[in-house]
Formats: sequence, structure tokens, C-alpha cells
Amino acid sequence: MITLADIGNSFLICPVHVHILGICGSFMAGAAVLARALGYEVSGSDAATYPPMSTQLTQAGIRVCEGYAPENLTPTPDLVIIGNALSRGNPEVEAVLEAGLPYNSGAQWIAEHVLQGRWVIAVAGTHGKTSTASMIAWILQHAGHNPGFLIGGVPENFGVSARLGDAPFFVIEADEYDTAFFDKRSKFIHYHPRTAVLNNLEFDHADIFSDVDAIKTQFHHLIRTVPRSGRLLVNANDANLAAVLTMGCWSEVEYFNSVSGWSIAADRDDGSAFRILLGGEVQAQVRWRLIGRHNMSNALAAVAAARHAGITAESSARALARFENVKRRLQVRGSVRDVTVYDDFAHHPTEIAASLQALRARVGRARIFAVLELRSNSMRMGVHQQALPAALTDADQILLLQPPKLAWNLAAIAAALDGRGRVLPSVEAILDTLQRELRESDQVLIMSNGDFGGIHAKLLERLRT
Repeated sequence: MITLADIGNSFLICPVHVHILGICGSFMAGAAVLARALGYEVSGSDAATYPPMSTQLTQAGIRVCEGYAPENLTPTPDLVIIGNALSRGNPEVEAVLEAGLPYNSGAQWIAEHVLQGRWVIAVAGTHGKTSTASMIAWILQHAGHNPGFLIGGVPENFGVSARLGDAPFFVIEADEYDTAFFDKRSKFIHYHPRTAVLNNLEFDHADIFSDVDAIKTQFHHLIRTVPRSGRLLVNANDANLAAVLTMGCWSEVEYFNSVSGWSIAADRDDGSAFRILLGGEVQAQVRWRLIGRHNMSNALAAVAAARHAGITAESSARALARFENVKRRLQVRGSVRDVTVYDDFAHHPTEIAASLQALRARVGRARIFAVLELRSNSMRMGVHQQALPAALTDADQILLLQPPKLAWNLAAIAAALDGRGRVLPSVEAILDTLQRELRESDQVLIMSNGDFGGIHAKLLERLRT
């Protein structure tokens, strides 16, 4: 028998059938997998489906409806979980409200059904959340725990973006984006971590935040939820995070990227080998598959967080040696005739610069073609346009896809790239250009937080012909 409790938005305590709107988003796909693991029947709707999340949902036996329509709610679900990408006017949202169906946000559902009673390790920050959370989960796994996790990507060591686990620990990527159209708080406010990593804080998500101070306020609210016995792991190099801490802090704080706290001594320029220090004393040595200064910093944060959970730095270093990264983070999609094609999720100037710097350190003087789709709301609004040319410094050639109805002039970016930049009207035009110009030893770094029209597979296929 289904039981109801009059909590929040008529929240359903024991739902049999959960239907998720926006199910192919990285967070919501993970929530779907967790609901399925809890024994619920799960279905969902989304406007577009593409790997890796669509693959994960199929493997979990979750039915996905393409597009949003009232008939997707038949048979009537016991609870509808609504993703933050949906708003009033969406036909399925309107049908939920009109029918009076119980609904909730993904973040609150996770908090009430998955995180209760767990030691929550939350990773927040503008950049590096997915990689750092994946490292922490793998470190715990390698140390003999079986942690639960919900991550906005697919860690190769696990092959899924979410699982319940049976250890006390649950690792979650703590996003500052808003929760739902009916709950404008940041998602991470719901998670109540005992261990909180604060990686960095820059202005982003211009569609919901007016300025960086608005984001600082949300980070302050996150800090308010950490218990006195909890711990904050804070990037000492970030002035915005320092400002957040001045607004109030009630928990223990440890700093990373700090000489007096956790720090790194690089042994190789590309970031593939380094030592971890605490208070200037070497704690462990890392040799791993990843590259880039940003990944060394992510690893440092992960080691510090794992130590709070009782894992030594030496144990963490052994785990990192076997860490296989996350899909779509400088992921090699293939190599044909010595041309290597990478898939990268970078969609902010800081991330774009970090990925290019890491690749440049690895490949030396080989030519790098940077292929960029401006897909995030902040990019399309033009918030980061002034920073974009400098972010592309390490690329030899830059191909920019012209998105429809862009609010600013993309040609100005190409003009600022000293003859290295071109704006092209379509994926096909980019493929034609690459096929014509690529030569042996070239590196093609394709950057987008979407599927980019399947350009990676299409390019590899063309290179084979």
C-alpha cells in the first residue's frame, strides 16, 4: 500500500513509481539510478538524450520519453521529480501542477531518501567538482569501503555516475546551481555535509546569479550547514572563498594549496607525477595517468578530504595511481593516422585554459586544434567573452561553432586570436575543415558541455576514409 505524508509539496514517503523530468541531465540521471537501486519503478522525460547518461539509463532499465508531453505521465506516477532545467510553461510541468501530482526537486529527494544517516562528503566549486568527487569516491573504494556517490559525470573506475553503496560515506558533487523552479536555493544547501571541499569560486551561471557576490552568499549558506565537528577543505589560493569564510564559519578549516597546509611539489611539468605535502612535510608521492596543474590541485583536495574520513595520504596516493579519470575530461576518443581526438567538458574560460595547458604540457610542440561549442547559458549570454581569447592561448588553431541566436559577436573573438581563429556555421563545416587541414601528430581538443552533434565519432570516421 502506498502511504502519503503531508510534508513539503505533498511529499511521497514510499513511492512505487517515480517519474523524472529532465532525466538525462547528469545530476538527474544519477538520481534515477539511485531511485532504481532503492527498488522504485523509474521513468522519465527529456528533450534530448545522448551518452554517457542515456547509456547509463538504458543499462539500468529505465524508460525515457523523448520530449515533454502530458501523456508521458501515463500511467500516473506516485511522485514526479522535477529537474532545475525545467520551468513554468513546460507542458509536462503544467500537467503535473494541473493534476495536483506530488512533486519534488532532485536535490531534496536525494537529501531525504539517500543522504539521511550518511557521512556526506560534498565537493563544491565552480570548477573541478566532478573530478575531485570521483577521486574521493575511488580513494574510499580502494581503501576497502564501498561508498555511495552521485557525480555529474561517469568515473571510469566505476562505470556509473551514481550508486547507493553500503559504507557510511556518500560522496556528492555539490552544485551551486539552483534547485528547481519552485526552490531557488543552490542544490548543495540540501546536502548537509560533514566534509565539504571548496575548490574555487568564480562568476558563472549568469542566468540565475546577478554577480559573484550572489554566489558567495550561497556558499556561505552551505558553510552554515556543516556541523561544528565537520571539516571544510578550502583552496587557499582563492580570494572569493576567503571572502566567504569572513562571512562566518563554525567548523574546522584545513587549507590546500597552502605552504602551511596541504601543498604539492610537481615532479613532472605535465602534472603526471608529484609529491603531496602537509605543513611542508612529504606525505606521499603520486604517479598517475592524469595531466594538468588543475588535476594536481583536485587530487590534493581529494587526499585532504579522504584524510578526514580516516584514509592516509599514502593510501590515497596508491588509489590515485589507479585512477582512470572521468569520461569527457581530456578523454581520448580515438587516434587515426597519428591524429588524436579528445573529448573535453570544458565550457568556462578557466576550464578551457586548464585543459589546453595540460595538453600542451603533454604534447610539446605538436599542433593543437581547439574546437569549441559555446553552449552554456553564461557563454551564450556573453559573460565570458572578454576572457575567451586568453583562455585559448595554447591552441595553434581554433574553430568556433556559430550557435543560433547568439547575443554577441563571435567574430570578434576570432579576430582577437591573431589569425588562429575561425567561426564556422555548422558541425559539417568544422568536419570539412579538419579533414582538409589535419596532418600527422596533430591533436584535436573538442570542448563542449553538450554532445556537439556527435562530432567526435564523425571526425574519427572521416579520418579513417
